[in-house]
Amino acid sequence: MPLFRVREAAALLGVSDDTVRRWTESGRLSATSDDAGRQAIDGAVLARFAQELAAENPVTAGQISRQSARNHFTGLVTNVVRDTVMAQVELQAGPFRVVSLMSREAADDLGLQPGVLAVASVKSTNVVVEIPDS
Repeated sequence: MPLFRVREAAALLGVSDDTVRRWTESGRLSATSDDAGRQAIDGAVLARFAQELAAENPVTAGQISRQSARNHFTGLVTNVVRDTVMAQVELQAGPFRVVSLMSREAADDLGLQPGVLAVASVKSTNVVVEIPDS
């Protein structure tokens, strides 16, 4: 499972590094150490926490004034449901939950599972999920 450093977790959650540190110190967000001994958060733990945080702070439609026709949402995969042909992939991108339907083969090829960092590209009614270069 991928590990995210405090800075990366903060960016994904839309908060400051200090906020993430306070959450880990208080026990609200579980942290571990990476290979270099730095504080890090497991991807699956971060994905669950992002969902909880979004539920606590819902976004109302009144806050959005304009958006482009093409949008990119960087977030964490929170759930993947696969059958023999299709997969339903859920991402938590800050306060936004993005759901994509794709072929099972595509989800498998991308290695999508809870805790994986992904980007949802939205254009019209199509959602394309991409994995950013590390």
